[in-house]
Amino acid sequence: MSHHGSAERTPRAPQHPQVPPGRPDAADPERGDVPGWVLVTLMTAGLVVALWAIAGPLLEDAFTQAISSVTGR
Repeated sequence: MSHHGSAERTPRAPQHPQVPPGRPDAADPERGDVPGWVLVTLMTAGLVVALWAIAGPLLEDAFTQAISSVTGR
């Protein structure tokens, strides 16, 4: 008996193009958004550098004044 017209066929998984070994499948939900992650990391690093450039001298002066008030020099 042929099953070609049967409604009891098991559904097949969606077909994806062949992916070379060692390369993640673009349809894989675990792949993540690497370019976005890299952009957020670079922007955060840029903010830290900018804030440090502005606040660094002020923090150094505050530290020097605090040490001077404690040591009396």
